[in-house]
Amino acid sequence: MKHIFSVAVLVFTGLCSLRAQEKQKGYLTGNFETNTIWYKSEDSKTGAEAPDDRIGSNNYLKLDYYSGKFSVGVQMEGYFPVLQNYPTDLDGAKLTNYYVTWQDNDFSVTAGTFYDQFGSGLLFRSWEDRALGLNNAVMGARFTYNYKNIVAFKAIWGVPRLGMDFSETQIRGADVIFSIADLAGWKSTSLTVEGSVLNRYEAISEDLRAAGGSPNTEGFSGRIRFGRNGFSVNAEYVDAGKRYYTNPNPGGESDAYFLKKDGNAQLIELAYNNRGLGISLTGRRLEWMDSKISSSSLSTANMFNYLPGICTQYTYMLTTLCPYNTQTGMLTSAYRNSGEIGGQADLFYNFRRGTAIGGKRGLKVHANFSTYYSLQDEGNIKARNLLYRDFSADAEKQLSRKFKLNLLYSMQEYNHDYGQSKNTTLSHIFVADMLYKYTPRFSTRFELQYLTTKEFATVYSTEKGDWMAALAEANFAPAWSVWGSWMYNNGGTEVSYFNTGVSYAKSRTRISLGYGRNKAGYLCSGGVCRPVDAYTGANIQITTSF
Repeated sequence: MKHIFSVAVLVFTGLCSLRAQEKQKGYLTGNFETNTIWYKSEDSKTGAEAPDDRIGSNNYLKLDYYSGKFSVGVQMEGYFPVLQNYPTDLDGAKLTNYYVTWQDNDFSVTAGTFYDQFGSGLLFRSWEDRALGLNNAVMGARFTYNYKNIVAFKAIWGVPRLGMDFSETQIRGADVIFSIADLAGWKSTSLTVEGSVLNRYEAISEDLRAAGGSPNTEGFSGRIRFGRNGFSVNAEYVDAGKRYYTNPNPGGESDAYFLKKDGNAQLIELAYNNRGLGISLTGRRLEWMDSKISSSSLSTANMFNYLPGICTQYTYMLTTLCPYNTQTGMLTSAYRNSGEIGGQADLFYNFRRGTAIGGKRGLKVHANFSTYYSLQDEGNIKARNLLYRDFSADAEKQLSRKFKLNLLYSMQEYNHDYGQSKNTTLSHIFVADMLYKYTPRFSTRFELQYLTTKEFATVYSTEKGDWMAALAEANFAPAWSVWGSWMYNNGGTEVSYFNTGVSYAKSRTRISLGYGRNKAGYLCSGGVCRPVDAYTGANIQITTSF
């Protein structure tokens, strides 16, 4: 593995020489990102404490060079030190990712780091999400081949990244997509049958081997996709293989020191989209699906599959106080939860201009209902206790050429002890989002939000009762933006959380400066969440690309 980058450099050098002889120029692209926070030493209002050196800085530099069918790229990362609540194994500066790829019309070969997934990612996904501090790129080799869009095949081998280094765990897999529609020559219908296999190898202890464990874990995925005239059906079944957990109660549930569990998942999606109407229904069941890169690591980035919360992904402050975090299975001395079952129904309709309801400028409406339960027992679909429920409805209306209004209502019910009991929190959230364009270059946006509840509003016991929030934003296109936000818990702590800042954008560069008091809770990206502590401090973010 250590020699892959040297090989990439040699290939890159030879490529440049060859292209120079052919008088064909390649091109270089890149991007740089820095996110730095200065933490206030302490905040008596929230009890927040700063890390020892009171600063955190995450930095990323990515370069890619393309010439004909070849491409080569590198990524360097620096954490000086890593931001608070990110995985602590992100430390120092290092060239973390590097690859070389040759891609033709029908096939490609990659050596080095790569990102990919099988199906929806239930069995395998490698990806980067800087907001979560997650980068599980695979260092190894990948081969893909496509035959006339009838058969698409890929094979992978490598070791996933964990922190700044690559793990000792090896993964090997293959994915095949067979298009019956392309084979039959259907024009208005799509039908594919798909399958994946994945092998994970990790050295195990002699005790686990004696208990029947194996260093190899085999996983399988079968999928079918159908689409016709705006209607589509996707279904997937995953057998993720055997998992072994340390028995928290030896002599109680079992005398065995290790407990063997079967990881599996089922997913079905139905959707219809036509003439301004969009309807989707999704159902999912997960059982012991915590696919870890390393069985010994406690890092929040220790995963090689993708299990997002399938529910509305909110952006407003009060709607994200208690985001749903997927339950993949939990085994402790006091509680066992083998997973979750649930789903969502999503409806969108665009009332066109000139209709009785749409009026002069149209009307967009959207509604969503999602609910999830813990599993009653292993190996069945019986629900136990409610984990999460959300009903939301929102409408977007352009009231005039200058004024647009968004209204949203959300009813959220959340179980804070992960289904151990039936106790839940119920809250009602109201949001008004108003945008007014004074001129093509100057606009303002205001948000007013209110959360009402008779119970705890968040997972933190002192934060009871109602919440209120507001945001004001002024935009001077195309360069400047100024904003300020405020959130207040008027039921328990009576603490104000505030943020203010300014950003400047020019061409492909954006600089943002801010200062504020941030509450403890969860930060979510793409339906995956990580816990964050409260902090007060100043922040600078710079992103640029070329």
